[in-house]
Formats: sequence, C-alpha cells, structure tokens
Amino acid sequence: MANASVALEDVWSYHHNPAGLASLREVSAGVCYENRFLLRELQSQGIAVAVPLKKGVLSIGAQLFGYEQFRSRKAGIGYSMQLSERFSAGIQVNYAGIILNESYGSRHSATAEMGILAEITENWKMGMSAYNLGRSGLADFENDRFTTLMRLGTSYELQKVMLLLEAEKDLDHPLRIKAGMEYEPIDKFFFRAGVAAQPIEFSFGFGYRYKMFQLDLGSAYHQQLGWSPHFSLTFTSKEK
Repeated sequence: MANASVALEDVWSYHHNPAGLASLREVSAGVCYENRFLLRELQSQGIAVAVPLKKGVLSIGAQLFGYEQFRSRKAGIGYSMQLSERFSAGIQVNYAGIILNESYGSRHSATAEMGILAEITENWKMGMSAYNLGRSGLADFENDRFTTLMRLGTSYELQKVMLLLEAEKDLDHPLRIKAGMEYEPIDKFFFRAGVAAQPIEFSFGFGYRYKMFQLDLGSAYHQQLGWSPHFSLTFTSKEK
C-alpha cells in the first residue's frame, strides 16, 4: 500500500508508528524480507515482536539492510499504551549502525522514535510518528547524520475497504505523499494497492490469514529501476 502505514494497528507498527501497538491484546510476532529493485546488494530483513502487559505493550524489533560492503542495522525496544479510549502513544529507543568495508570502518549511535494515534470516529484514525528528532550524528564530515523522518497519515474503513493517505518528510529529501487501499473480497483474503510520489512508485499485493498466521506478498514498481518484491509472515497467539 505504498508504505502508507502510520495509522495502522498491528505488530508491524513497530517499524512505522509505535503507538499502533497499544491496541494489541495478544502476543504477536512477524518476519519480513524485501529485495529492492531485485539487487542482491539492496536486501532488507526485519523482525518485530509485541507482548501485551497488564498495562501497555512491550515491543522489540530489528532491521538489517545491505550486503558485506555496506550494511545498516537497527535494533530497539519500545513501549506503547492507550492514554484514553481514543488516544494512544508509543516510544522506542534504538541502536542504529552503519558498517562499511574494512577501509572505512563503522559508526553507531542511539536514536529515539515516538508516535501518537487518535481514533477520530469508529472508522477513522489519524497517526503521527517522528524518528531521530535528536539528529544523532553519523560522521563529522559535512555534519552527516542518521535519517530524521516525520510521518502524518490517516486511515478510513468502509465495510470491506480501507483507504490510507500519508505525508512523509525526510529532512534530506522532498515531501513524499503516499496513498493506499486494502480490499477484502472474501473472508480472510486481502488485496492491496498503492501509489507514492517523489519518486513515483506503484505497489500491489495480497494477504491471506489462516487461523493464527498471516502471509502477505507484494511488490513495488519504479518506472526506471523496476520491481521490489517483498513478503512477511505474521503470527498471533490467538486466532482473530
């Protein structure tokens, strides 16, 4: 859905907006894989785990990107909770690092992420997240820093259809607008599509939920660089 995910609520909110974990009532875990533009050097793997507590939800996760000559990785822990019936918040502390080949070494730093999610009506939600607002440094050369990313988005559900719209701003890149849609034509089967600007990218995919497991497959398409396939497998401790 073009990664328009800041207003969603599932275990993958760990990577998009920690506030989206606050509504989880069962232990959830997931693994994912993406291959950007079908290049071995641009592979990405991720994991997320959410454990509901008596009050709030504890989460851990990690993401690995790249190959032996350039690799970035992030791992962290977060906590999310509902502040009221219609408002939730989440925070996350991460260890982030970039490893180059032996000639250039590596850099590591701590980053923080926060997010909020508001339920405007039963079917309409709005979410916001901010990653690395402290602008953790990467290198002294030209004051290079880890990515700072801010996202604001909304989701609206109409029976078997969910619509999503999001604005994403990386301080080093132009504002990116993303829109997505999910449609459930039959029970537990989902079809998804999306489009994003700056750069223009189209995406589509589908998912199927069987008891405590959900498998999601999809791909994004860039007009110049081609396809980026990805999949995820999610487990919930109790059938939805």
